[in-house]
Amino acid sequence: MQIDFNTNYVLEDNIAKLVPLTPGDYAHMLPYALNEPELWDYSTQPGDGARNMKQYLDSALLGRASGQQYPFAVIDKRSNAFAGSTRFYNIQLEHETLELGYTWYGKAFQGTGLNKHCKYLMLQFAFEKLESMRVEFRADARNTRSIAAMKSIGCTLEGTLRSHMPASDGHRRDSVILSILKQEWEGGVKERLYRKCYGETGKEGA
Repeated sequence: MQIDFNTNYVLEDNIAKLVPLTPGDYAHMLPYALNEPELWDYSTQPGDGARNMKQYLDSALLGRASGQQYPFAVIDKRSNAFAGSTRFYNIQLEHETLELGYTWYGKAFQGTGLNKHCKYLMLQFAFEKLESMRVEFRADARNTRSIAAMKSIGCTLEGTLRSHMPASDGHRRDSVILSILKQEWEGGVKERLYRKCYGETGKEGA
């Protein structure tokens, strides 16, 4: 497994475009931090408020600079609008594994199919470009919406880490662990997720 942290990878289809996060994206992220603080209810790293969002962005960029994370800005191509952010993190080249998370979208983009398109692009990149053997996902056990979304794209529930870490609200969260393996991606997960995104004909799906 290899990833070049100096390369600006761009992942896109007809709905979603993922571009490397930059310091200039703070201006796009700030309105969400000020107006939609509930987006970080289950986050381990708060992004609500100007100061928290600046720290959130700085941490993401430092993660890339240190070779531990690769954060993206998410663009909804239908509206040509900044919709949120996501990233690869806990990248372990020697074990050929990584985690996919720190994902959030503005409320206007939730339930629009954007998340499935982003996940398809990122999983395809992880398994077929980076040659990962395993992609892991984690979520606060209280975040039932996020867990359901992960299951819907083909993740397998592995278990729960009890009292795993503090959440941004001061709660000590249980973390639910899910994953997709390379053989599962090749053995049907990719095809099913593709159909959910693009339908039988390759056009835009749900």
